[in-house]
Amino acid sequence: MIVRIRAFFFVLCTAAFFCSAFAAGPELHAPEHLPGDSLSQRSAERNRRFFDSLQSKSSRHAVPRLLYRTFFNRPVPDTTASGRVRDDSHAWDALRGRTVGRIDIERRQIFRSDGNWLRRTGNKAHVLTRERVIRRDLLFRSGERFDPQLVVRNMQLLRSRPYISDVDVDVRPDPLDSSRVDLVIRTRDRWTITLDGAWRSEGRTMVGIADADILGTGNLLRIETNFSRKDFSYGGNLVSYRIPNVLGTFYTADFAAGRNFYESTLDLQLHKEFLRPTDYEVGLSYSDLKFKRYMIAQDTSLLVKERNFDAWGGYSHYLTSISSSLYFTARYNYRRFLRRPADVAADRHPALHDRDLLLFGAGLYRERFLTANMIYGFGTREYLAAGYKAEIVGGRSWGEFGDEIYLGLDCRTGGFRSVGYIMGGIALGGYVDPRSGTWRRSALDVDLRWFSDLFLYRRNRIRQFLMFNYTQGWNRSRGNDEIVRFTRRDGLQALDQHVTGTARAVLDTETVVFTPWQPLGFRIAFFAFGDLGLIGYSPNIFRNDFFASLGGGLRIKNERLIFSTIQIRLGVAFCKNGLAGSEYFRLSNSTRLEQYRYLPSRPETIAF
Repeated sequence: MIVRIRAFFFVLCTAAFFCSAFAAGPELHAPEHLPGDSLSQRSAERNRRFFDSLQSKSSRHAVPRLLYRTFFNRPVPDTTASGRVRDDSHAWDALRGRTVGRIDIERRQIFRSDGNWLRRTGNKAHVLTRERVIRRDLLFRSGERFDPQLVVRNMQLLRSRPYISDVDVDVRPDPLDSSRVDLVIRTRDRWTITLDGAWRSEGRTMVGIADADILGTGNLLRIETNFSRKDFSYGGNLVSYRIPNVLGTFYTADFAAGRNFYESTLDLQLHKEFLRPTDYEVGLSYSDLKFKRYMIAQDTSLLVKERNFDAWGGYSHYLTSISSSLYFTARYNYRRFLRRPADVAADRHPALHDRDLLLFGAGLYRERFLTANMIYGFGTREYLAAGYKAEIVGGRSWGEFGDEIYLGLDCRTGGFRSVGYIMGGIALGGYVDPRSGTWRRSALDVDLRWFSDLFLYRRNRIRQFLMFNYTQGWNRSRGNDEIVRFTRRDGLQALDQHVTGTARAVLDTETVVFTPWQPLGFRIAFFAFGDLGLIGYSPNIFRNDFFASLGGGLRIKNERLIFSTIQIRLGVAFCKNGLAGSEYFRLSNSTRLEQYRYLPSRPETIAF
């Protein structure tokens, strides 16, 4: 079992002394005054008077003053009380079309400068992200037309950087020129140094260190060392480096090389994604990997060596008449296996066949970002995409056991409605034998996800999540990747049992209670879940095996730190015969809630 330690432990221990509470999220759409708001306000006012009195009395002497500054934080106004979704761009609609004038950057350290000595030490140990790094991530320049939606998209881009915890943009009309606006962009840094660890099978152990903002450049450097727990023999190093925006071109460069005992890695990639409604994407990647690949059918991992070359590109053009972008993409993939299982054949393990693949895609998409909070995070603003994507993909595969034609369709949409946020997608794809015209390895995937508005109960905020996934395969071959199983994303949280099939249906429900407790900046949420699943080889999903899981747990998060959410989960799983294999306890650093995006990417085949 792998144990992930995604934190600087000594930082976590001292964070209780120098982490600030940070809650500046906008509200989710709901009535302006929900029941219980007045009670919450009265309670907050009583707390404010108490802590103001305590601060006043403790400030008279040095020791009480030091203790107060160590254990208490300056309160941050809670702007999430009425739960409203906000489109930040609407606040600037009156300024749309004006010329962008000055663009000033104001950078802030992780912690306030007036904090205690531990906070000040944390700021000194952190290299502030350089101004040019933030400026090169701007999607607009002085002299261009002011576009509110582009500014919101830029805020989401900056917020997605691992070294930035929050972004504010202040748009100021020029008092001397009514056709100009000046912008002030304020960023706050995030703690970026982390320790990693993994306790792996066969006596292998990994320890590593990473900095997501090396010397304030915004580049990520990660170094991992592997050794054996049995005799402490050396197993090799892995070094990876990422430049998220090469020379302001919005190209991302990735490099990784090293080994882990019998596994080895060489991975090079340079790519640019769609960022604007009218834009282009391009990418090149080369990898030479030797690794253990999980074989679903055998429920084991086998050593595979793979060489892969990928090249892709695309262009999108914004159509004003339909407020959407029309795009075209293409991709060429070269894949060769230098080592693989001995039983690979024409009708077995098609995912491990040597092949050349050429794909073309075309579609429409629209995407804009709305600001909310308490969805995937705990208090800071979050940017959720609202829009759609409709894409068709076609191409040809030249394989060592025969050629095939591929056809696929992918449609996704999502946005806020009166009942909450609804997102859904359907993907259908398969291969056609060009000689006989018969279909092979077809797959259908339906995905529906919903979460409610925030409900207010006293000072707690509650959100309900519901997720449904249906996957069906036809004319599948034998071997690896030709069957499905329950996964972390589409599965039962507490189930720990190897079950496979060609049809799978999963219904997950989760209730999250965001508490008002913020002990020294760490937010706390409780959750409870119930999952139902059907899986098997019958085309009639209701004739397949039934599973269920129940449980709950706790999530803790400080939005200022780079560490992922700490999750403690308890659960139990059932099947039609009683108790099933269960993962009764799990400590992890992530949740299964994910954000949807509607931007196109390189053409892909629809597979399990």
